[in-house]
Amino acid sequence: MRRPSALPPAAAPRSPASTAPAPASEATRDVKKVREPAPEAATSAISRDLGEEHFGAPAPLPGMEPGGSGDPDTVGANSTGSTDQPVGLRDVWRASRARRKALRAEVRRFTVRQRRRRMVWIGVTASLVLLVLATLGAAYSPLFAVEKITIVGTAQLDTAAVEGALADQLGTPLPLVDESAIKAVLVGFPLVETYSLEARPPHELVVRIVERTPIGVIAGRAGYTLVDAAGVALSTTPDPPAGHAIITVADGVDSPTFASVGKVMRALPESILVQVTEVSATTPDDVTLTLGGANAQIVWGSADQSAEKAVALEKMMAARPPASVSVYDVTSPKAIVVR
Repeated sequence: MRRPSALPPAAAPRSPASTAPAPASEATRDVKKVREPAPEAATSAISRDLGEEHFGAPAPLPGMEPGGSGDPDTVGANSTGSTDQPVGLRDVWRASRARRKALRAEVRRFTVRQRRRRMVWIGVTASLVLLVLATLGAAYSPLFAVEKITIVGTAQLDTAAVEGALADQLGTPLPLVDESAIKAVLVGFPLVETYSLEARPPHELVVRIVERTPIGVIAGRAGYTLVDAAGVALSTTPDPPAGHAIITVADGVDSPTFASVGKVMRALPESILVQVTEVSATTPDDVTLTLGGANAQIVWGSADQSAEKAVALEKMMAARPPASVSVYDVTSPKAIVVR
């Protein structure tokens, strides 16, 4: 049989006042109170609607998942564990080595341009050094040996004799030609006043010679000696050579008198020099010339202003030839006296 259910509780008696209808204003207030939710409930409802329905659940931070490596508890545990591990000398050495390696890498990265420029300069310098060494090696090798000697500037000198005297320089590299040996050879030729050497690669050596200019002959016991303005004896013959004046000087070729005669003879133009047959002087200030054929004399005086005297004399001789004159006095070039 079924157990009978309990009887429902008796309802409370209603008062007459509660059964009466409430005023309209109170009913409206009650409705408003029922419909207006509490501020906390509204806020929670809005946040719940916005957060869950529209944006979804908040995403966890990377590495901070529960139980992951980013968990604060786990991180703390790991760090504590790593700190507790002992550090050995090998670990310190490895860390130091890694640090030095990183520093070297940074230095190389920041100095790459400088190293490139340095390498370029080193390459250029090395190339120049090699070029210079190769040039010097070739110059001092038999590739540039003397095979031909050319004599230039000789008129009275025997060219073949000079070339034969310098034959020992054949086969010598041009930079190694012995200039002192060449000088010793050329000193033996009195007609050589000055000389110069010129190398013409690959195999030619040029010797440029300036010959001495004879101004006359001096009579002596051995014969007639041809001399230049410096008194250097060029040659000696028993008879006076043709085309050269006979010089008579009291004090010899080493005296100031002969030096004055030499300056006068070097200043004469060729047109007058070929007519002079005798030159005499007792002092440096009384040089006298004698013209052959007409036997006219030229009183020159000292060697001062010899160039002006020569120009004035040439003009006067053109105006008054030596055939009609016995003396030309050019002691003062601006006032020539003709007798």
